[in-house]
Amino acid sequence: MIHVVDYGLGNVQAFLTMFKRLGFDATRAKTASDLIGASKIILPGVGAFDYAIELLDQSGMRPVLETLVLKDKVPVLGICVGMQIMGTSSEEGRLAGLGWVPGKVHSFRSNERSANLPLPHMGWNDVQPKLSSPIFAGLESGARFYFLHSYFFGCDEPSHVAAVASYGIDFSCAVSADNVHGVQFHPEKSHHFGAQLLKNFAEL
Repeated sequence: MIHVVDYGLGNVQAFLTMFKRLGFDATRAKTASDLIGASKIILPGVGAFDYAIELLDQSGMRPVLETLVLKDKVPVLGICVGMQIMGTSSEEGRLAGLGWVPGKVHSFRSNERSANLPLPHMGWNDVQPKLSSPIFAGLESGARFYFLHSYFFGCDEPSHVAAVASYGIDFSCAVSADNVHGVQFHPEKSHHFGAQLLKNFAEL
């Protein structure tokens, strides 16, 4: 069963609807006990880094999530800020991230080649997979996804960069480290490309 974490951020219903359309069982998890039996986890998110961490802590689900992801190796997919909080820290906030993928979240303003571009980076953009990550099966070329963000994930380990996109600079827009995956774009808003990615994740 795919569990979509509902800690107050992200369009949980959009994921539940898409998985149902794809033929996969998915449910909403709002408490720690709701996560029991999870075989896959979606961690959505929109908004600010610190706020997301605070809400996740307040939900009471963080300890169970960390056991499932780090000890039991349950596959997890972070979306947008849900991906960013998987890192160790962010230029946007002061709180520590989950630390599931070593790396820091950076602002486009911190790079001179992207500093003067309009923010947020919003709309459709080409995505180029860099790894043979299973979540990008069938999306190796010509894939486009919908973005809405002002910060991006900088991996400490280049081998964790699963895909890149360009906005003034080439930036990592997807990460994969063992059972932990994350995407900066919104697959639930990305039509058949997003549906394929979510299908790939569900079939891991």
